[in-house]
Amino acid sequence: MINSTIKKSALQVLVMLICVLSLTFQSCKKSRSDLGKVLYEKTKNKVFKDATPEGLAEVFKQVLADNKSKMDNPNLITSFYEKNDYDPVFVMDHIFNGDADLTANYFEKAGQHGLDPKMFKADQIKQLVAKFKDKKGIKTLDEAYHDIADLEILTANSLINYSSALQFGMVSPRKIYARYFTATKRPDSTSMMQALTATNLKTYLDSIQPKDPQYLMLQKALIAGGTAQGMTKEETTRYLVVNMERLRWKNKPSQPKYVIVNIPDYRLDVMDNGQSILNMKVVVGEGRNTDNTNTLVDYDESDKKDRPFSRETPQLNSLIHSVQVNPVWNIPQSIASKEIMVEAAQDPYYLSNKGIDVYENGKKVEDPETINWSSAPKDKYEFKQRPSDDNSLGKIKFLFNNNSSVYLHDTPAKSGFTQTMRALSHGCVRLGDPQALAKVVFGEGATYNKIAKAMSEDNPEPTTIAVPDKMPVYITYVTCWADSNGTLQYRPDVYGLDIVLYGHLQKFLANNDQIAAL
Repeated sequence: MINSTIKKSALQVLVMLICVLSLTFQSCKKSRSDLGKVLYEKTKNKVFKDATPEGLAEVFKQVLADNKSKMDNPNLITSFYEKNDYDPVFVMDHIFNGDADLTANYFEKAGQHGLDPKMFKADQIKQLVAKFKDKKGIKTLDEAYHDIADLEILTANSLINYSSALQFGMVSPRKIYARYFTATKRPDSTSMMQALTATNLKTYLDSIQPKDPQYLMLQKALIAGGTAQGMTKEETTRYLVVNMERLRWKNKPSQPKYVIVNIPDYRLDVMDNGQSILNMKVVVGEGRNTDNTNTLVDYDESDKKDRPFSRETPQLNSLIHSVQVNPVWNIPQSIASKEIMVEAAQDPYYLSNKGIDVYENGKKVEDPETINWSSAPKDKYEFKQRPSDDNSLGKIKFLFNNNSSVYLHDTPAKSGFTQTMRALSHGCVRLGDPQALAKVVFGEGATYNKIAKAMSEDNPEPTTIAVPDKMPVYITYVTCWADSNGTLQYRPDVYGLDIVLYGHLQKFLANNDQIAAL
């Protein structure tokens, strides 16, 4: 009897659960059996009286197929409507409460982000909405079905594009830059579906406006239309729009404490909870545009091609995992063949004077001055510079994993830090105050004291010390930003990367007249 009661109760629970799941599933898809009635009540257009979900679905399916080439994400949009039985969510839930006009207004103001409003089809959306609000605007049922499908597709496509542009940027930096290795998130189906399923469009559109204070200050300057000192208004605008695009990229540090190097500013900062707790001058890799010959004033279609100079410092992110005090410099083959061997050919004592050892097949060459360096094979030998005051890496180097063999390091060549243009190295980043960076990375204590002591001595033995808490490091490229006083700072485009980015943004950008009209 008890078992029977238990079984009966379990069966009732199961039935209730099935009912709940069934209702839940059904609630995910809106029932539009009264589609025609609702549209007639809202438009007062008798054409809609005969509209049915089945009739709409047949036309909608064909319009989706016909417009596939015009959509930027046709598979996602098609899948969305297929899974929702071709439910016209924007037409039914948004255009009659003003959301559609509101959405179009946001699209029209895309120039505030430096983007061309025409990309988001605001005019076409408003024209279609107007037809629905005019009780004589739509003449036949077939026209009604087509207009519903057209408005749905147009709005969905523009909403995804606008959302992706503001949240992720218009271009992928990895696709346009040859030496870009920073983890950067791009739009995916999840982010796009958020745009399609937003119940309150104003709330959603407000939420995707970039909130970064830097972005807001550049955006304000763009709308104001000012002119930076020494630049034309057009060049100033271009500086702003390329750096706003950079700020839209999802590649910013998420950690509270990190090291960041800005290549065009020749500066390193250690950031802690949004504040710079250490900054110093740095020397970065030599660039293709060190004399600022090429600027954003003149643009050529060929400028879209990124042609990095061989010594340019790459953009990347990684973790500082260790330091080497009194380091050995494993001289890259390119530097060895183009510089070291040339110097050795001219001066037989160059190698010994610089503390450079030569290796052949992993074995140290005892008398490298006997080699005829003017005719020696370029790739036969390896070169290593011993620790010393003259070592090109100075007294310490900071190591982090990357595929470009770059690191942060000390240098005996201090004169570079007195120069304004400091793109002078072979690609690594030379530090103005490496010991101060070591103190921040390791913190005060025995380990740092050991590092400071070793750096002060003439110690021939390199010592590698692991960082207890790996420190994030970002090497980035920003040519325009607002300083702590809110003053916009501009830096020359030493690597020509602004020009490359501007070239790829061309078809997306608003002109000055569009921005001025906002």
